[in-house]
Amino acid sequence: MGIVSVSLSDENLENLNLIQATYGLGGRSEAVRVAIQAAVNDIRNEGKMTGNVEGVLVIVRRNHDDPWMIRIQARYESCIKTQMHSHLEDRKCLEVMVLSCDASELASMMHEIRSEGKADYVKFVYS
Repeated sequence: MGIVSVSLSDENLENLNLIQATYGLGGRSEAVRVAIQAAVNDIRNEGKMTGNVEGVLVIVRRNHDDPWMIRIQARYESCIKTQMHSHLEDRKCLEVMVLSCDASELASMMHEIRSEGKADYVKFVYS
């Protein structure tokens, strides 16, 4: 088994400890493996999408004043059937969008959102 050294913020460490405690894992290494597996499962599920897909995209993003999400929404406006924007604590925002589009468009949109590195949560729920 390989060994990897990783620098984590205090918040990431708290979240790692939460994963460990919630799932009753023996250590942080197990918690990291569980988190990696969860991410891989999401990637695989998204990779199975074909044709027209419909569902709800939920995003929690940092910094209400940063317009990056607005630019992405404008590029994919043909996919967005309904959207809701709500202000949260600490200048965060909740974005909820009902989408209907080709799976490749959804994959591109989600890739853009994640690659910005400014969202705390991104999840597509299939209809």
